[in-house]
Amino acid sequence: MFWQEDHSDKPFRVPDDVLDVLFAIDCKHLPVDHAHALSAALQGALPWLGETAGVGIHTVHVAGSQNGWQRPEHGAEQHLVVSRRTKLTIRVPKDRVEALVDGLKGKTLDVNSCPLTVGEGKARPLSKETTLFARHVVTRPEDTEEQFLTWAAGELAHLGIRVRKALCGKATALASPGGPLHTRSLMLADLSPEESVRLQQVGLGPHREMGCGIFIPHKGIDAVKQGS
Repeated sequence: MFWQEDHSDKPFRVPDDVLDVLFAIDCKHLPVDHAHALSAALQGALPWLGETAGVGIHTVHVAGSQNGWQRPEHGAEQHLVVSRRTKLTIRVPKDRVEALVDGLKGKTLDVNSCPLTVGEGKARPLSKETTLFARHVVTRPEDTEEQFLTWAAGELAHLGIRVRKALCGKATALASPGGPLHTRSLMLADLSPEESVRLQQVGLGPHREMGCGIFIPHKGIDAVKQGS
């Protein structure tokens, strides 16, 4: 764990050159481990997604429990119950938003034999929140938490981002054609707004097409400690 206090109240306006596009979806259930299947289905519909810098495909996330339903263990054979409020989110450069929305609206994707129909899409700017969370950042299976954090701090330094507070969470292996992709969750706190947006735009590590290294705003460290 890294922990260093630092505060800044400088005004900041979020640039709009990279945006998240949130799509309404019609889907009853998805495999818990659906990162590769979702990526493959989306790239099958829009091949340019895998060829464009700045694209990140968020995995579909639902609450840990709902109406007595408990979130199942990670795995392709276990399934998530998808509510009508659940969104499909894709991060793209601004000049690709229109092509993305027009290209996906009305399409039904086959996500590991689970049909997912894409509805209306709406662009949303990135967040200037100074605490960010990534559910999956690719790591080496042999790395300890300390080694992972040291690597992350070095990579972030190359992006001009200084680590003040960092906490890694649950280790998860994502299924992929090349074998298990080992990941850890990561929370970063007390970033400057400029650093926060830069990290959301660029990400950390490989496989953004599978939801890895994609950072979203977060309200605290509890969920990271619990491995959400």
